[in-house]
Amino acid sequence: MGNLTIRNLDDRVIDALKAQARTNQRSLEAEVRYLLTQRVDRRVRMADFRERSAQIARMSADTPQTDSVELLREDRER
Repeated sequence: MGNLTIRNLDDRVIDALKAQARTNQRSLEAEVRYLLTQRVDRRVRMADFRERSAQIARMSADTPQTDSVELLREDRER
């Protein structure tokens, strides 16, 4: 595993991270590790979601789509 050094971080940010770490019963290092991992994982999941959505859109590109408003109206009329 790698190491990361962050220089010139505002004291207010450090204090807020320490408070958050205490609330979550983690060390400052563990809290920062958790936050960074969550952020990266979220971006990876979002990129995966966008790619899958684009694949689905490509599969149905030649299929006529019905406006959702029209479908809702039909459903209410039933």
